[in-house]
Amino acid sequence: MSTTTYAGQPVTVNDEGFFEDPAQWTEDMAPEIAKSLGIDQLTERHWQVIEFMRAEYAAKGTGPTVRALGKSSGVSVKELYQLFPKGPAKIAAKIAGIPKPHGCI
Repeated sequence: MSTTTYAGQPVTVNDEGFFEDPAQWTEDMAPEIAKSLGIDQLTERHWQVIEFMRAEYAAKGTGPTVRALGKSSGVSVKELYQLFPKGPAKIAAKIAGIPKPHGCI
């Protein structure tokens, strides 16, 4: 575990950069995290996925897989890969400040 700073707030992250405590996350952190992952601007569609990820984590204790995201978030799998290249569930989880979803490599 280590500490990093987003939006001027220190947060604890694991060795892959995922938040250890999702309660430390704020919306102000998301654009900064996204930029560090190569996403220059978060659109309304990005936010739809981020909010869905956080809601699923709050309800189930884990983030959804890409397949579940594509079925339930209102964003198709194809669009998920356009919004979050290099692994939509993993990248969206990191931006949403939740742990890596089960099943992500």
